[in-house]
Amino acid sequence: MLGMAGGDSRYLLDTYRSPLASRYASPEMCFLFSDRNKFRTWRQLWLWLAEAEQTLGLPITDEQIQEMKSNLDNIDFKMAAEEEKKLRHDVMAHVHTFGHCCPKAAGIIHLGATSCYVGDNTDLIILRNAFDLLLPKLARVISRLADFAKEHANLPTLGFTHFQPAQLTTVGKRSCLWIQDLCIDLQNLTRVRDDLRFRGVKGTTGTQASFLQLFEGDHDKVEKLDRMVTEKAGFKRAFIITGQTYTRKVDIEVLSVLASLGASVHKICTDIRLLANLKEVEEPFEKQQIGSSAMPYKRNPMRSERCCSLARHLMGLVMDPLQTASVQWFERTLDDSANRRICLAEAFLTADTILNTLQNISEGLVVYPKVIERRIRQELPFMATENIIMAMVKAGGSRQDCHEKIRVLSQQAAAVVKQEGGDNDLIERIQADAYFSPIHSQLEHLLDPSSFTGRASQQVQRFLEEEVYPLVKPYAGVMEVKVELSL
Repeated sequence: MLGMAGGDSRYLLDTYRSPLASRYASPEMCFLFSDRNKFRTWRQLWLWLAEAEQTLGLPITDEQIQEMKSNLDNIDFKMAAEEEKKLRHDVMAHVHTFGHCCPKAAGIIHLGATSCYVGDNTDLIILRNAFDLLLPKLARVISRLADFAKEHANLPTLGFTHFQPAQLTTVGKRSCLWIQDLCIDLQNLTRVRDDLRFRGVKGTTGTQASFLQLFEGDHDKVEKLDRMVTEKAGFKRAFIITGQTYTRKVDIEVLSVLASLGASVHKICTDIRLLANLKEVEEPFEKQQIGSSAMPYKRNPMRSERCCSLARHLMGLVMDPLQTASVQWFERTLDDSANRRICLAEAFLTADTILNTLQNISEGLVVYPKVIERRIRQELPFMATENIIMAMVKAGGSRQDCHEKIRVLSQQAAAVVKQEGGDNDLIERIQADAYFSPIHSQLEHLLDPSSFTGRASQQVQRFLEEEVYPLVKPYAGVMEVKVELSL
């Protein structure tokens, strides 16, 4: 990373790069987890600490403060890399690098702090800002799918349980199953984002001993220092209790809700892939897009497949913080550091990618009503048998006699479908049987697909109005943002 930040062009071709950064995730999310943003935030935290310490009476001059302000972005990454190689300590390498361009302030940079003052607090700032990037994207996906659900609320389609034909539902009602899961995710991401607390100014083992010494035993000033820096960082609360680090349970919460989002997206995109195989619903397919290098006719659902692939990675990442939190001995161990550098960034970059891709999918879903209608015609006669029996009873027939007649005809029709590969001709058989003549004129009505969808349409309308639209309303200002997938 340092080689890239230092401008080494060979990095782009001769060194491994994470596909999440180079191929998939948005530039905004990649920047949040970049070296530049990380180390610039470290400097900002050192400035906030110095400002608060000066306000509370420590001998820090305005000139020193101004010098730090003027050099927040003046980061010599090459020097920092050389210092880290020599010192084997990333924070001290950047303390020295910052001090080099701030000679007057060098002596008060990082005053009283431990490495986790910048490390953990920066992580929390980045996590908060990363949630702020994800939440509108998730809201947009929900909104796009809500439009789709509303448009197709009344379109009957064959329902499946166990991926076997079941009672009818509607295309819009089915998509509401997807939306409901995503709404839960939106609520969970919002909750975890809002529950984030700043580590604050706590010292080496969380006791604030170094700051108590700096302020000559004045507990009130130490608490004020903690509050002032917390407010400068834009957090409402800081942890009262920490070890050297904030509790790694926070990372579990963060990655758990992201993993849950991954599960939702995987289910949605698996459904879309199955529907594409049935030729009922397809994801967008561009004019010059190639589905297969060998089979020109193919229209592979590659966007949905990408979402499923990355969602599996996202779901698996939650194991990292679970195990990390379980082995943080006493006030902390350093075996969390390398792991967290990877899993936190990858979780957000992965979530960012799947939301961008799912938005693109949801903006271009294609429905094929004629295919859906044909599949209904194949299965509906079997489902309508109970209605036919009831109609015959009302017309004066015997329930048992009618049941036996339909049982025999249904098996004959099933044999045509399964053994001969023909169409379901049960209704034709019923029409040709004089026994059913009392209800022949009712058959068309008894087989109206809309009469088999129950309250699906009404459920869609109520769900959208009562639950979905109020939930995404706070994001109305960013709803028109479109997503273009580069690859």
